[in-house]
Amino acid sequence: MTSEIKSLAALEVSNKTVLLRCDLNVPLKDDGSGNRVITDDGRIRASLPTINALLSSGAALVIVAHLGRPKGERKPELSLAPVAKRLEELLGRAVVFATDVVGESAKNAVRELKSGGVVLLENVRYESAETSKDEGERAEFARQLSSFAQVYVGDGFGAVHRKHASVYEAAKNLPHAAGKLISAEVEVLKKLTQSPERPYGVVLGGAKVSDKIGVINNLLDKVNLLAIGGGMVFTFLAAQGKEIGTSLVETESIPLVQELLQRAEQLGVEVLLPSDIVVAPAFANESPTVVSADSIPVDQMGLDIGPKSADEFAQAIKGCKTVFWNGPMGVFEFSNFAAGTKVVAQALTEVSGLSVVGGGDSAAAVRALGFKDDEFGYISTGGGASLEYLEGKELPGLIALL
Repeated sequence: MTSEIKSLAALEVSNKTVLLRCDLNVPLKDDGSGNRVITDDGRIRASLPTINALLSSGAALVIVAHLGRPKGERKPELSLAPVAKRLEELLGRAVVFATDVVGESAKNAVRELKSGGVVLLENVRYESAETSKDEGERAEFARQLSSFAQVYVGDGFGAVHRKHASVYEAAKNLPHAAGKLISAEVEVLKKLTQSPERPYGVVLGGAKVSDKIGVINNLLDKVNLLAIGGGMVFTFLAAQGKEIGTSLVETESIPLVQELLQRAEQLGVEVLLPSDIVVAPAFANESPTVVSADSIPVDQMGLDIGPKSADEFAQAIKGCKTVFWNGPMGVFEFSNFAAGTKVVAQALTEVSGLSVVGGGDSAAAVRALGFKDDEFGYISTGGGASLEYLEGKELPGLIALL
């Protein structure tokens, strides 16, 4: 499927208006004075190569993007206005921000658009038709979006697993191609699924094992090492009959985890689980204690892998030629429980082959902990889309770009 995606080079865009679907879904916070500020502009910067390539080819751009899940409502805290401002700073040229998606503001902005100009439409998910389960409703909304342009470029990899109007139907309405970001993401993911250099290690963390079961199932016969941290590790420990105190656990996933552990043993895959855990009496940035993973006190919850485990994980990671990492090792937002994630991130920077940080919380974590993007082989913007690709699922946004 992915080998047939049209590349940007195959599309004639000179003196044409391009409808460009980007992933600008960046984290925001209130600065204390009522303004929303961007805390990590990684996804905006990841969109720049495609934007600049199109502009240098003489195109005009109408950029479509989403922020959060407003579910068809205009929620001021999810406006793309701060993104327009940051994009303008990064591009060094004016970005006209339309205060709606297909309304008068958008139509007027597009009407005035000339070659080399950029319009960013307001949050596309303010329109309920964008995410509607009604195909006709999505198709009509996509027709309105498509009327703004002569060609379509899909570059929002973080949304390609969604059958949404701006991702799927709009692409079908116009001559189309994948942007540089989607092409790069697909190439990296193909290396992880089709021809990884060995030893091949996958490091998974985050809160829920149920979110990663599909990935583990699909990759288990392809990897040499599977390292498990984060909140999901306690379901693995519980599956081994260990006491996990008040730690996060998905009881309903225990039988699946037991099957996975048995299958890994049969396949000869090394499953690395923490030997020690950093615990606390409550979910707060205080009272950290290191205990053995075999003896978590009944009144304590695990919030990070321990220092011994972090070192064991790091040594295993550095021994691999290909590593995919998705999900922090602990509650990295709390300084007392960030060490495991930081040690794992540092190990990925020392991998001699391909190291891939799998988007979402992992990408946010490495930046929050002071690492730079170019210290890793590749930082995905995908999150859920990357995981679904690695599960072997077909992604609507990629199908539409064939």
